[in-house]
Amino acid sequence: MSKGIFITGTGTDIGKTYVTGLIVKKLRESGADAAYYKAAMSGNERRADGSLIPGDAMQVKTMSGIGQPLEEMCPYVYEHAYSPHPVQMDRVLEDFHKVCEKYEYVTMEGSGGILCPLCIDEADIRLPEVVKACGLGCLLIADAGLGTINGVGLTAYYLKQQGIALKGIIFNHYETGNLLHEDNRKMCEYYTGIPVVACVADGDTELSMDAETLKGLYA
Repeated sequence: MSKGIFITGTGTDIGKTYVTGLIVKKLRESGADAAYYKAAMSGNERRADGSLIPGDAMQVKTMSGIGQPLEEMCPYVYEHAYSPHPVQMDRVLEDFHKVCEKYEYVTMEGSGGILCPLCIDEADIRLPEVVKACGLGCLLIADAGLGTINGVGLTAYYLKQQGIALKGIIFNHYETGNLLHEDNRKMCEYYTGIPVVACVADGDTELSMDAETLKGLYA
């Protein structure tokens, strides 16, 4: 039976995909049969034949070294970088469960922050609904710098209100010895009661976290 987790962030462009690549790599290198999934990707480039390249999936696949085919990783791939897009919940869940049937650990990445809408016209689909329908808890990726206490605190509060378990926080762009970053880490843990389970520095190629501890966050 597979185990999964949902990767969300305090916003867009804080490094969710990069950190997710490190997470999936850590799982694969531990011997786990690891996979990646994302409901919808926007802002993608086209191949010479006109087909769209699922950029986030490609990055995670390249970083982690997993053999999972790109075609399994995302049911909805769009060219333009905006939200929402036409998305059907049934297909998102169907493809997610197919991945879960084949792999031991499934890491599902969200789009933007936790309030990012997936669809609004054909249906009102929001990320918390997807997370709950998939039965997942969350890992929160946050920038280590100025403003992160507010972003982490609000996201943690909202997840609690939605009944979604927040399993841990990962700081990105973290600088050891930077007093602001170190204080932000302490304050985020204090305000949320949730541990910062890893810190990622720019250029890191390994996640600073024991593989078994990481696996323990999946459910």
